Amino acid sequence: MKTLIGGVIGAVLGLIGLIVWWKPFLQLLAGAIPVMLLLGGGLALYLGFDEMKDTWKKEEPMVETSSSDDESEKYKKEIDDLKKEIEDLKGEKT
Repeated sequence: MKTLIGGVIGAVLGLIGLIVWWKPFLQLLAGAIPVMLLLGGGLALYLGFDEMKDTWKKEEPMVETSSSDDESEKYKKEIDDLKKEIEDLKGEKT
């Protein structure tokens, strides 16, 4: 309840202050808008450059090795041998 009353008092005082100091408020606003635009533009430039760097890293070609095919065939053969060995062991148990 105290927060609600404090909020109402703050809003009323803010409205009265805005009415009394309307011209200084507009001057402050006129000075703050260019600064906000400058900072926002700088942030957008930084984020755009950072995103561009990320896309450059993705475009780098991957190094491919020809031995990977030989290794995959070797591992496939080893897996098949192990499967046969497991089937043989299962046959001996039953």
